[in-house]
Amino acid sequence: MKHVDIRTQPIIQAERFVLRPVRPSDLGALVLSVSDKRVAEATRSIPHPLPPGVTEAFIDRAMAEDRNEDVWVMDGLNEDQDDVLGVITLNALDRGQSQLGYWVSPGFWNSGIASEAVCALIEANPQANSTIFAEVFQDNPASARVLTHAGFEYIGDAESHSVARGANVPTWTYIRKMA
Repeated sequence: MKHVDIRTQPIIQAERFVLRPVRPSDLGALVLSVSDKRVAEATRSIPHPLPPGVTEAFIDRAMAEDRNEDVWVMDGLNEDQDDVLGVITLNALDRGQSQLGYWVSPGFWNSGIASEAVCALIEANPQANSTIFAEVFQDNPASARVLTHAGFEYIGDAESHSVARGANVPTWTYIRKMA
């Protein structure tokens, strides 16, 4: 018999919602949010318009045991909110480092959901990181404020490709030392 380690993700309690692993039943709510051009254009990897099967493939990758990226849904259902407020991810790098990513459904913008999710994930530090990196597009200063609020420090400018925009977009890069 072969021993297989099953990779699990903790459920992380935030004040107004929980961060929980993505599940197949999230499909409809995820498609609704990521089909929004504003959400797609604020990310590197979400295409717009959204082709069939993209969200299903995202869910499959998020649930795979051999994944490099842990994906949590910001789930407000227990607090009488929607069950998918947004998504937050940690992409495991090497040497105890990860890259943070997140998006929030437009109906919850400017409500502190992103800040609360980032702070809860930082506090839990589920991958036992020593360092977490993040980047935001320079035309999204609200996301930069989320990161600085959570203790991230600006380390420089760069650029990253946005699939939805079909172009490289200037970014601000941030770092958060853990410990």
